[in-house]
Amino acid sequence: MVRRTSRHPGTCRVLLAIFLLILSLQLVKSASDYDPYKTLGVSRSASQAEIKRAYKNLAREWHPDKNKDPKAEDMFIKISKSYEILSNEERRSNFDRYGQMDENQPFGQSQHHGFRSFHSSFYFDESFFHFPRSRDFADSKYLLHHTQFNSDVLPDSHKRPYLIKVTSEWCFACIHIEPVWKETVQELEPLGVGIGVVDLGYERRLANQLGAHRAPSIIGLVNGRVTFFHQAVVREHLRQFIEDLLPHKLVEKVTDNNYLTFLDNWHVENKPSVLLFDQVPVIPLLYKLTAFAFRDYVRFGFVDQGDTHSTRLLRQFNINTYAPTMLLFKEDTEKPVDIIQARGMKRQIMDEFVSNNKFLQVPRLVNQQLFDELCPVKQFHRRRKYCVLLITGEDQAFVPGNKAFLDFASANKKEVLRFAYVYQRHQQPLCQALLHNQASLSPQVVILERRSQAGKVLYRCISGGWNGSEEDKYRLHEQLELLQKDPTYLSSDATLPELNNEMAPIFIVQWINAAYDYILQIYDDLLYSNWREMMPILSLIFSALFILFGTVIIQAFSEPGENKPHKPKPKEQPQTANDASSRASTSSRPPKKDFVEVTELTDITYTSNLVKLMPGHINVVLVLTNASKNALLRKFAKEVFSFSGTQNLHFSFLNVDKHRHWMPSILRSASATAENKAHSDEDEEPSDYAGHVLALNGHKKYFCLFRPVFTGDDPNDSSSETSFSSDSRRKSRSRSRSSSHSRSRSHSREDGTGPKRGSSRATSIEVHHKLDRLGLWMERLMEGTLPRLQVPAWPSLDETTNISSTDC
Repeated sequence: MVRRTSRHPGTCRVLLAIFLLILSLQLVKSASDYDPYKTLGVSRSASQAEIKRAYKNLAREWHPDKNKDPKAEDMFIKISKSYEILSNEERRSNFDRYGQMDENQPFGQSQHHGFRSFHSSFYFDESFFHFPRSRDFADSKYLLHHTQFNSDVLPDSHKRPYLIKVTSEWCFACIHIEPVWKETVQELEPLGVGIGVVDLGYERRLANQLGAHRAPSIIGLVNGRVTFFHQAVVREHLRQFIEDLLPHKLVEKVTDNNYLTFLDNWHVENKPSVLLFDQVPVIPLLYKLTAFAFRDYVRFGFVDQGDTHSTRLLRQFNINTYAPTMLLFKEDTEKPVDIIQARGMKRQIMDEFVSNNKFLQVPRLVNQQLFDELCPVKQFHRRRKYCVLLITGEDQAFVPGNKAFLDFASANKKEVLRFAYVYQRHQQPLCQALLHNQASLSPQVVILERRSQAGKVLYRCISGGWNGSEEDKYRLHEQLELLQKDPTYLSSDATLPELNNEMAPIFIVQWINAAYDYILQIYDDLLYSNWREMMPILSLIFSALFILFGTVIIQAFSEPGENKPHKPKPKEQPQTANDASSRASTSSRPPKKDFVEVTELTDITYTSNLVKLMPGHINVVLVLTNASKNALLRKFAKEVFSFSGTQNLHFSFLNVDKHRHWMPSILRSASATAENKAHSDEDEEPSDYAGHVLALNGHKKYFCLFRPVFTGDDPNDSSSETSFSSDSRRKSRSRSRSSSHSRSRSHSREDGTGPKRGSSRATSIEVHHKLDRLGLWMERLMEGTLPRLQVPAWPSLDETTNISSTDC
């Protein structure tokens, strides 16, 4: 009996505890040795400038994208962490006193903090033992999902930039950047920057859409465009990264020299103007973010109060130099319509200030979006909005009337009324719908109320037009009073078309901007993408280049086929015009090469070129001898050259001196399957097969036979005439449906056999005349009008065995 023993489970726990204790002591000892001063190579009395200089040099040297050392990434993280400690005076003081790295941690926890900071910097935490790390509660409210990103965040990125962190549950490097990320979020979120967190493990689809394949990654999103952050994760770098993502020229620098031009530009831009006065020489990020959010409605300018070129502006508008001040101007450039002044300017205050004044007093309708916001569709009875529209022109003659309309609108401000004007030349479809296709030479005033998004409105035109006189003002005021008492006063209705977008850039400008963004994106991808991400693109590029250059090299160094010998051409019967046109029309495709590839049928090539020939393909075989080989091949290539472009035709030759039993075998097989065996006995087998041509269909087991026919120059030669007349008769007989005896005789004549005297005459034909009529025979082969001789099986090139045909 075998007794089984097992180790007591308590022993395992004791060993595990001892192992963890030893490991912890080693890590604490290593943590106590960690010194950010040594990491950066500076003394404890170093200034901030020296620390920053040392950090930049080391970060440039150990950046993982430039340094291929396996330890480069760990060293770069240590350098960044050291700079993060020493660049903050409070953290540096804590470290100098207690060895702490967090100013919020009590002194009593310094030992544990040093251990935590050490292992977080070196990618070590509780996940080393596969204990799941709980998600930071601060990140939970910023988590993004694929649907939420596309429906909310992506459209909102046209109003404010987003800073997105890509992380994962088992990302050790993410722990290192967590303190910097929290500080950055606390600084940028109150300014109006959107914050997002994407979990690489749970939101793989969203990560692929963003192009983020590793954690941690930090992404900037502005106007739907994704940009990756590639610098050291420091708060100043992240702030500058967001500032660089914003479009340029959002805020214009304004001084005494250009402020009048800036304020008077409301005519062209059709927007109010905002001026910010501050003591700082650099435009604050808060002001840039506000300008980005309202760039479609308001123009922004910045005045540096410390600049000597701004003294006249400060005196004219009586600006207090001790606090930031914002002035908002509309049509009147001498007096602002609103002003705010506060020491701690908040984003909420600025948004409210601009939102209440984002339209001119009488804006010009330049696009459908402005029309929808200025004159919204009626929803409830108490929220009626009436739009008083002046249809005018942009010439100098209309200026007095336009100014009078502006004065009237300023004096009659009411919640239910919106005043606007349009240029008749720029918005012709709208004006034609309201004026019943009648072009008006004088300005007209129309009061309308929108009833549906489809463009349906109720309106009424003010009779008498508009010249800006006191009488016109009194008449318009009277009509507005009647309208507020009786809403049915608007008696006409119409459906308005969509307004033309007068501010849309021309096509070439849009194309240049799109091309510029695309080039920047490609440059960024090529500069910062690692090789793992670039491998699919590089593989595709190199494959295409290899195929391209490989094809060129093969074509350049490939040897052409058998060159044709340049010898004097034999004298031939001149072709008629009908023959030439018929041959040109019959050949299905022009030749792709300047030569004809002719393969010899041997024991090796016989099976593939005949027995196992693909269905639908035909092998045209020339029969020759050693003596007639050169002459017949030259003539054969010349006759079939125009048909060599057909893909289902193959050309071969058979040497009967090597395989003398093949021709008699195939002819006997065809005669044995003929219906009229008595007639086949009348023909004698020729002793010379040189010059015969067979079109072999290996799949269907039939062939067409061409026998040499003399076509010399002797006009008294009866054989030539007989052959020509015989060929004409064969052509007519092949189209008729006669008895089996007539059909058998037609077959024997069509392939060139003829009577016995013709055969005896063929033996005396010169070699170069044997293929004179092969071109016409090939044309009939392509037409499918030649007789087909069936065979039960293809004979072997060896006389002792036969090869059965197999289907492909």
